Amino acid sequence: METQMTDNTSKRLSFSDIEQAIERLDDPEVVKRTPVERSTSLDDRTGGEVHLKMEHLQWTGSFKTRGAYNKIERDVVGTDTDRVVAASAGNHAQGVALAATKLNIDSTIVMPKTAPQTKIDATRGYGGEVELVGQDFREAMNHAQSLAEEGSAELIHAYDDPAIIAGQGTLGVEMYEDLPSVDTVVVPIGGGGLISGIAMAFAELSPETRIVGVQATGAATVPDSLDKGIPKTLDSVDTIADGIATGGISELTLSIIENHVDEIVTVTDSEIARAVLFLLERSKQVVEGAGAASVAAIMGEALDVEGKTVMPLLCGGNLDMTMLQTVLVHALTNREQLLRLRVRIHDQPGKMQEVSGIIANHGANIRNVRHDRSAPELDVGEAYLVFQVETSGAGQARNIIRSIRSRSYEVIHVNA
Repeated sequence: METQMTDNTSKRLSFSDIEQAIERLDDPEVVKRTPVERSTSLDDRTGGEVHLKMEHLQWTGSFKTRGAYNKIERDVVGTDTDRVVAASAGNHAQGVALAATKLNIDSTIVMPKTAPQTKIDATRGYGGEVELVGQDFREAMNHAQSLAEEGSAELIHAYDDPAIIAGQGTLGVEMYEDLPSVDTVVVPIGGGGLISGIAMAFAELSPETRIVGVQATGAATVPDSLDKGIPKTLDSVDTIADGIATGGISELTLSIIENHVDEIVTVTDSEIARAVLFLLERSKQVVEGAGAASVAAIMGEALDVEGKTVMPLLCGGNLDMTMLQTVLVHALTNREQLLRLRVRIHDQPGKMQEVSGIIANHGANIRNVRHDRSAPELDVGEAYLVFQVETSGAGQARNIIRSIRSRSYEVIHVNA
């Protein structure tokens, strides 16, 4: 089965390219076979049979080394080119740096200034020379392209390259071999290289398997691109899933998605945060927002997998600790395990102690409390006490609010 492009480069990609990539990647020090684990918690939640493909346990913490290594070995090794250039917010950066180092090729990785420091450090640790340029992926990409054009370096695109897609397609073959009976495969989408490779692998090996792509709502370009018939880009992206925040796809990946992907769904950052926390609590896995998007899709209403054997792909695990804190606070707030209450009081001695006692009587923990005496709606002699409270969940939160109101205090739940 072959996908042919009509652009001026006449790009072609077939299953044999994926098979050749498998041979190039036959080194467990470059790409290891990642495990699949059944999630009975997600079975209960979704009504399906859920098997998690744990690619976040790959070297560098994501699938990106597959495509990068295949591209560099196929098109760079043995030529006069002695350096590769790439642009990335983190995962592609690490994949290119590791692949280039393994193949004794120098690499320059252009990363946005906003990239997490942990990903910058990791990229350097894998042997890449890092340049920080711009505020987002697009600015970094523009600079990487100029570096490649000015020198003799080869640009390693994150997704718009048949060799990259073929390398990512090796993961699709692995997923099929892991679970030949799979009904539905769920794959996060940024630029579309990953789902393109996986979809082409399944089109050859199991065409009846449903391929579903997931994008973050704040970075979703595929639905509009499919509707318009051309790749559409966003001026800016807004999502905690930085690994899929490319803000655009290519003609190549759009063509493959049109031909081989059955369904596209979107998930919100709140749903992604909930999935990150769920995987941490139930599966004991630390997965970044992009990697958790597939689980977010089946946990919510975006995708019905009841009665199906489904394999969500956890494609990345490079979760910055600052982002982890942000995600956890957001998810715990949504579950009302982290509660912010604003209580209006007469600003007199003993009032804080009284309200604090009501909260303590419910067995909840007060993380912090502050006085606010400057709100314009307050009368003279009034103040707000703003509590941040840890609870066991929504039930305990409601009981606390009810008890405070029963003592004639005005209380507002201000998490939103």
